[in-house]
Amino acid sequence: MREPTFTMGIEEEYLLVDPKTRDLIQKSPPTLLERSIERCHGQQVSPELLRSQIEIGTRICKDLTEAREALTDLRRTIIEVAAEHGLGLIAASTHPFARWAQQKHTEKARYAALSQEMQVAARRMVICGMHVHVGIEDDELRIDLMNQYSYFLPHLLALSCSSPFWEGQDTGLKSYRLTVFDVIPRTGLPERFDSFADYQRHVRIMVEAGIIPDSTMIWWDVRPSGRYPTLETRIMDVCTNVNDALCMAALVVCTLRMLWRLRSGNQRWRMYSNFLLNENRWRAMRYSTDQGLIDLGRGRVIPFAQLMEELLELIHEDADALGCLKEVEHVRHILAHGTSAHHQLRVHAEAVGGGATEEEALCAVVDHLIAETAEGTAGT
Repeated sequence: MREPTFTMGIEEEYLLVDPKTRDLIQKSPPTLLERSIERCHGQQVSPELLRSQIEIGTRICKDLTEAREALTDLRRTIIEVAAEHGLGLIAASTHPFARWAQQKHTEKARYAALSQEMQVAARRMVICGMHVHVGIEDDELRIDLMNQYSYFLPHLLALSCSSPFWEGQDTGLKSYRLTVFDVIPRTGLPERFDSFADYQRHVRIMVEAGIIPDSTMIWWDVRPSGRYPTLETRIMDVCTNVNDALCMAALVVCTLRMLWRLRSGNQRWRMYSNFLLNENRWRAMRYSTDQGLIDLGRGRVIPFAQLMEELLELIHEDADALGCLKEVEHVRHILAHGTSAHHQLRVHAEAVGGGATEEEALCAVVDHLIAETAEGTAGT
């Protein structure tokens, strides 16, 4: 089977905040989206479910060098346009203290239909994510790799956690976002399919029953894209630091290439039940990188750093071939310094320890997120 192109595209969702109150804005200025689209030269900028959100998507990138250029350019541009409108931008999967009941939905038919169908489950979705598309043009290969790749989804989530707070509370979870998202149907780990035709049959039943208009309304942690010949990984929190985000993109594409390479040598990654994979998914949500995941082959919890060293060894050949060794090895930086969730909790604890009120400490977290979102985007 011909090697896929392994092109990639990165989508991120951001939150718009009032720099004075540090709260989410209630209404986006009408010119903000227009100005963003104008300055991003054809790359994707679009509204999201809430008026306080904005979504970006890179062009199709042939490698991580192009992806770095595209993503940093998009982030920098949206930050600058937001600043022109007196707003701040944060890349985090939840806001530290915003109240979901106070948010206004974007006036768009798709979002109105979603809100009508899902009711309060949709209205609570004050959450943002990061999606990575990888070009795998063969339909059958796309399904086969998705079946095997699900094993690694908790690893990606653990490294990307950025949602420890919800409505002013430390949730005790490093990724609270998925507890909000998992309430709606067609989320979570993907089903297993025998073939692309098998997948299409399942989608067709839902469409013909009038449940969904098309496969874009399936929101699994990884899915075959309904618009492009790609496999779309959706499990990650949005990374506050752009280098962390590029690390996630590199891990996604290198892991998929590793699985393709094994398949080319007539080997496969062993598949496990969603019952077992969901346990690791929960551990990633709860602990991020702190407590390890179950190595399902060994049958015991292994420290996360050890698991990642083993994965880095597995994908080293692929990272070298794809020219992204620097990006995948950034994993060690995340392990040493923590995810966005760890940083947010530390900023909060330091502020409280320094005598700040709870409100002041949460505002300090927002200030940190604004600064961290911009770090690494200037002058690229």
